[in-house]
Amino acid sequence: MIESNTAGLVHTTHGDTSSHPDTLHIPTHGTRPDHGFDVHPWELRWRGFDIDTIGRTEALFALSNGHIGLRGTFEEGEPVDVPGTYLNGFYELRDLPYAESGYGYPESGQTVVNVTDGKIIRLLVEDEPMDLRYGSTVEHERVLDFRTGTLRRETMWTSPTGRTVRITSERLVSFTKRTVAAIRYEVEPIGEDMKLVLQSDLLANEPLAGAGGKSAADDPRLAAALDAPLVADLADSEDYSAVLVHHTRQSGLTVAAAMDHELELPGSGDTSIRADGDLARLTVAATVPQGTKIVLTKFLGYGWSARRSVPALRAQVDAAIAMARETGWDALKEEQAAYLADFWRDADIELDGDAEMQQAVRFSLFHVLQAGARGQSRAIPAKGLTGPGYDGHTFWDTETFIMPMLTYTVPAAAGEELRWRHGTMDKAKARATELGESGAMFPWRSINGDECSGYWPAGTAGVHVSADIANATAKYIRATGDEAFEVECGVELLVEIARFFAGLGHHDANGQFRIDGITGPDEYTAIVNNNMFTNLAAQQALRDAVTSVGRQPAVARDLGVTAAETALWTSCADDMTMPYDDALGVHQQSEAFTLLAPWDFERSRGRYPLLLNYPYYDLYRKQVVKQADLVFAMYLFGDRFTPEQKLKNFDYYYPITVRDSSLSACCEAVTAAEVGYLDLAYDLMSESVFTDLHDLHSNVSSGLHIAALAGAWTDCVAGFGGMRDFGGSITFAPQLPRQLTYMSFRMVVRESRIVVAIDAESATYRLLSGPTIELAHHGETFVLGDVPVRRSIPAPTPQQAPSAPPGCEPYRRSL
Repeated sequence: MIESNTAGLVHTTHGDTSSHPDTLHIPTHGTRPDHGFDVHPWELRWRGFDIDTIGRTEALFALSNGHIGLRGTFEEGEPVDVPGTYLNGFYELRDLPYAESGYGYPESGQTVVNVTDGKIIRLLVEDEPMDLRYGSTVEHERVLDFRTGTLRRETMWTSPTGRTVRITSERLVSFTKRTVAAIRYEVEPIGEDMKLVLQSDLLANEPLAGAGGKSAADDPRLAAALDAPLVADLADSEDYSAVLVHHTRQSGLTVAAAMDHELELPGSGDTSIRADGDLARLTVAATVPQGTKIVLTKFLGYGWSARRSVPALRAQVDAAIAMARETGWDALKEEQAAYLADFWRDADIELDGDAEMQQAVRFSLFHVLQAGARGQSRAIPAKGLTGPGYDGHTFWDTETFIMPMLTYTVPAAAGEELRWRHGTMDKAKARATELGESGAMFPWRSINGDECSGYWPAGTAGVHVSADIANATAKYIRATGDEAFEVECGVELLVEIARFFAGLGHHDANGQFRIDGITGPDEYTAIVNNNMFTNLAAQQALRDAVTSVGRQPAVARDLGVTAAETALWTSCADDMTMPYDDALGVHQQSEAFTLLAPWDFERSRGRYPLLLNYPYYDLYRKQVVKQADLVFAMYLFGDRFTPEQKLKNFDYYYPITVRDSSLSACCEAVTAAEVGYLDLAYDLMSESVFTDLHDLHSNVSSGLHIAALAGAWTDCVAGFGGMRDFGGSITFAPQLPRQLTYMSFRMVVRESRIVVAIDAESATYRLLSGPTIELAHHGETFVLGDVPVRRSIPAPTPQQAPSAPPGCEPYRRSL
């Protein structure tokens, strides 16, 4: 841990395994913090060139629509850290090595593939390749705009031979045309006429570097290396267009990438195009007079399939290019801005009092949208499509952290993700059967629905992922009233997950229902009995299945559900074991957890994350918590705890939680706010929101932490807004931390669009559109209609928060 003091503020670089100091500032609008970005409420702007930050900015400036992901690499191709271009769901298989294999171990893993790169537009100025590592960079800035959905860049560069050019580019990945991306690239000579050459490429099997030379063997958060995973099937070119089609050797997936161009020259030029194997290239050579510029607009189309033929995929991307060209660059930009205007109308969060926090929150919401907007029944990976971290897998992050935001802001995207889960039902049922269980057992980590976690104590044993999916399903149905989804997908998801948990657990001699030998969210306490989070989640899943079956009896009959079966589910839920330590007066994270030996936190200073510095053998036997577990359960299932229990449980578990996962801070922030620790809640929210912008875990180069970014929404809406949805009743208990003077947020609930505006003394609820809706404010129920409703906020009772483990202090912004 590196601690530094700035203006009296303590900052701990939690989770940082390197030794670089970071300095904390709370800037005002328009200032530039030490983390490199200008502070602006609607954009992320970086000025200047720093070779050491390339990997970080490639991820932060990534563009995606949930189907196509383009890392924020330079158009010129180099310098580069990880040259990522990703298609959601496109992967290659690899063997999972085991020192000792066992029955039921997954045999193969899946790794996201860096597909054909269409971002590259190389520039030669006279005979010098444009490369920011050489010559001199007079001006350089990049802007990620949250309202236009584009990445803009302007660079003035002088070559080693003294020739200066101004380069302006803008790129987008279309939200409205799912298979399309586009780049506008302009070059202007400064001070003299120049011979310029542009080389616009489609390039497959790029060499991959990055991660500081580390591999997944060194750090399990990184991706496995793939060497030339794509095999060429077709290469063709004509005029200004080209297409490449490839397939993977093991997974049998086929990908097609196409490009076409519009070219504006001040005079004549020479053009040529070629396509062969892994490379297609349009070359443009022209003499460009000073005062004029060359403009290249590049349209990209992507598609992939496990079943369709090479000609069919080629036709698909040809059609995408034709659609993009017919629409044109200007209209693509207009459509992008209009799409985002609709998003911000339903999802914006406005803050006063901390300008950098405002920027970070909107940055977070924008990237969560990019991760899930147009997945179209595909998973949302933990890193989105911003990098290869975690091999591109989806985890419980999606349903538990990302889905709440999408459910109440972009419900169509939430429904599509759940349809992906339902589409993997056959694989989940086969996995359950393989392990001798009933129903459906969903994977801990996967791309296509098959389990590909090679470490079963924290993978296969993490059965709560199935309950997480059930809970997200039920909440989506309640929040949207989407009956078509419930009939087509929801009932079956809930029924098969209920069957799984009813078979997984058992009633003991005392009549209690137990779920033994599993792992909860805290991966430092594995293979335990009656993990509280899992039991609560399973209990809710069982009850939601009974409710859904009652609403849709015809679907239930088709699934073979009987009255005896639903009675069993009710019995399992009602008799669920909830471990409690009577002597300490706290719930146990799992059975006998409070009897484990304490962890020596003093010896751990500077050795975080613990999983890279201590054996699991040691971690599993001690009271040390990787990420919020029981504390998180008190938010998700808060109606099962009294206020007094929440306070006492938080006071016990917060001091032993090291937050070695980026998922933890946002969970703790919500509960800290609820029990009255508002300063601590604000610091924990800061840690979640700035995880990537300030690279708190020193691994953002491998991709953003989408669940932590979604935590920005959770901390604002559920934390300081106090929003809860238990059984479909939407309630609020707002209270602001003293660092903020105002906060407003927007939500969509069953077609009612509402905005909640909060200051230190009161909250005002407005219905923007849709039917009237019943809400509650600090326990007082009211109906929100055309007239805004204003209610006062009870004054908070100041309380002294518990301390974090030594060396794990939160990312402090409170004075």
